Order: sequence, then structure tokens, then C-alpha cells
Amino acid sequence: MRGECSLLFLAAVMLLGGCTDDPKEKGFEVFPDMVHSVPFQPYSKNPLTADGKTMLPPVRGTVARGTEPYPYGSTDEDRAKASRELKNPIPLTAQALARGKEVYQHMCLVCHGVSGQGDGPIIPKFPNPPSFSTKRIKELTDGALYHIITRGSGLMPPHALQILPQDRWKLVHYVNGLRGVGKNE
Repeated sequence: MRGECSLLFLAAVMLLGGCTDDPKEKGFEVFPDMVHSVPFQPYSKNPLTADGKTMLPPVRGTVARGTEPYPYGSTDEDRAKASRELKNPIPLTAQALARGKEVYQHMCLVCHGVSGQGDGPIIPKFPNPPSFSTKRIKELTDGALYHIITRGSGLMPPHALQILPQDRWKLVHYVNGLRGVGKNE
């Protein structure tokens, strides 16, 4: 018992001996090569890789943490498949419409205009997007709209990186109102 207490006391003294009240003191570094490594700059040449690149692309099939992969590509076949398979999981509520309107005003209004007629402020310098009141646009399903927002269409760029998936669905609800389709007219 006395030996165990002595050993415990010695361990406590050793641990506390490494403590200091100086916040700049780093203490004992177990792996100094990792603490003080000299990294390559992201766009600099790297003699350790075959192609000389330092910043490598992610491995094919990598999915960022906290995201779900979008299974549809940018082809017409994928758009048709998304149109058939995707259903809006967000219930139509006043809060969903308010958020959809907010996203529309920040991301879509500049091209599509206040009422979705394709007359946004950028139009004098850019080709008109289609009006939401045309037959072709009115016939699009929620899944097709979501896919267009996600992957883009024609001159419209994809917005998957700028708009969260749940906000895209809320935007679909709001656009349905502008196109005069659905329960939120």
C-alpha cells in the first residue's frame, strides 16, 4: 500500500511539474515533427507527387460530411428521372413560403424578376430567362424545378452550392405560387 501511494505521489509530481501558468509555454511536444512541419502552399509545385500538384482533388465518390449525394446528373435523362422521382418533402406552410420568398429575392430575382416574368434587373445585359407563366414552365413538376435549381439549365448556373436542399424545396413552393400552380397560388 505504501509503495502504491509513493508511486502515485511521484506520478502526480511529474505531471504537475510539466504544468505552468504561462499561456505561451507549449510544454512537452510528443510529436514535434507534426507540430513544426513545413507545409507546401496549396498551389505550389510538389516534388512528392507524380503530377507535381500539392492540392489534390478528393477521391472519386467522396461525400462531404453533413451532406447527402445528389443522385441525378445534368443530362436530359437525369432531369426526366428527377421529375418523376423527386417529391417535395417540405410541407406547404406560411414559414416555408416566407423562406422560399427570401431565397428567391436573394438568388433568383436578379434574373427572373419580382413576379417571375424573366424581367430582372440584369436582363438588359443578359438573355431573358423563360417566364414562369409559360405553358412549358407551368408543366414542370416539383422534382423538375428542384433539379433545375440544383443542376442548372441552359444559361442558368447550378445553385446546389449556394442554396441548402431544404431551402431549395421551400423555393419550389414559392416558385409554384409565381407560376400559378399548386395550393399556394
